[in-house]
Amino acid sequence: MERTTTTDGGPVIQERRGGGMGGIAALVVGLLLVGVVAYFLMNMSRSEQVESNAIAGAAESVGTAAENVGEAAQNAVPEVPAAN
Repeated sequence: MERTTTTDGGPVIQERRGGGMGGIAALVVGLLLVGVVAYFLMNMSRSEQVESNAIAGAAESVGTAAENVGEAAQNAVPEVPAAN
């Protein structure tokens, strides 16, 4: 809103008032945008961590299974008595 006041021979006074709502709305929208981006970045990081943990767990299971197979193979072969 703009208002101009004139007086006889005196200075001209101009008053300008803005509602300020545009600046506040832009600030709120900016903060929301930052929050949404941060949320997605944190979720992406968690997903990668869960995937890495799953792969590590699977590798550990494969290692354990290989040990079990090795032990079973050793137990399946009868011991040969030593020659005297």
